[in-house]
Amino acid sequence: MKWLVLLGLVVFTECIVKIPLRRVKTMRKTLSGKNMLNNVLMEHPYRLPQISFHGSNLTIHPLRNIRDTFYVGNITIGTPPQEFQVVFDTGSAVLWVPSVFCNSSTCSTHVRFRHHQSSTFRPTNKTFWINYGAGRMKGVVAHDTVRIGDLVSTDQPFGLSMAEYGFEGRRFDGILGLNYPKQSYSRPIPIFDKLKNQGAISEPVFAFYLSKDEQEGSVVMFGGVDHRYYKGELNWVPLVRVASPYEGQPNHGDTGSSHIQGPGRLVDNIQKLTGAKPRGSKHYVSCSVVNTLPSIVFTINGINYPVPAQAYILKDSRGRCYTAFREKRVRTSTESWVLGDVFLRLYFSVFDRGNDRIGLALAV
Repeated sequence: MKWLVLLGLVVFTECIVKIPLRRVKTMRKTLSGKNMLNNVLMEHPYRLPQISFHGSNLTIHPLRNIRDTFYVGNITIGTPPQEFQVVFDTGSAVLWVPSVFCNSSTCSTHVRFRHHQSSTFRPTNKTFWINYGAGRMKGVVAHDTVRIGDLVSTDQPFGLSMAEYGFEGRRFDGILGLNYPKQSYSRPIPIFDKLKNQGAISEPVFAFYLSKDEQEGSVVMFGGVDHRYYKGELNWVPLVRVASPYEGQPNHGDTGSSHIQGPGRLVDNIQKLTGAKPRGSKHYVSCSVVNTLPSIVFTINGINYPVPAQAYILKDSRGRCYTAFREKRVRTSTESWVLGDVFLRLYFSVFDRGNDRIGLALAV
């Protein structure tokens, strides 16, 4: 099961005038038509919750910005602890690292978990597959002690990859999924859910601050929110559950995606508007015109979230400029968007699992 923002995302440009690229029903009209409005307003009142704020057991864990492409943090698994660099991914739900039995070429370049060296390791006979937008893996479920800074999850189920595809050249060992758990016998319970069940986290909340321009200071925080990382108030967006067979394809903020992905026809409109020309898998523009390009504005629940060209134009290894917009690989029944790191560098994001909602505010 996946979780979907219960509203449409309207994309338009902001220059001298605002030019809408598509129209959708407002959240109020959509819910009213389904006789759901009163229930949602009762269940999701728009007020700042008392979840984080100075007295709670807040854990802030540092992340490293790798070329503005992805953000990794260190965790340890086993006794004595073995250290791994993982992507903290809101688009998937499983923690996994390479195993010593993985023969894929990508595994040979990453740290692999040596189960025979851990006194707290416990194997199982459960296997699973995960399909991501950029790759896939096959793994086996095991149990061991996992540490994220001061947070400790004992007998934590996690995945050991036996085969990996599509992760060549990636500078991380594994992925730590933070999405809602999938209803599957073979899938390990996500570490966030287990920490919550153990009482290690004071509130069922985590949040991200992602730095810009490869600077230091990126963090993920568990158990609450540190207000120093954003300006103004958090704007809350309620979520509803939808079915999806894919990992890495959420319908809102995704820390595991470096781009912004959306419906093909709308992404094509944006590429044409910016004058981007296709070359291989990317759409390129002249770096000299970046300051003249319009902002792309996402309207979410009635709030505008501008993404300026300086944010959505990236540079490849040769210094050439390309847009961060991509067509979604997996089509869904709704015109949804995956707002990756390009968006989340601008907007501090809070994932309130206790109230099934996401909070956004301008990052400092």
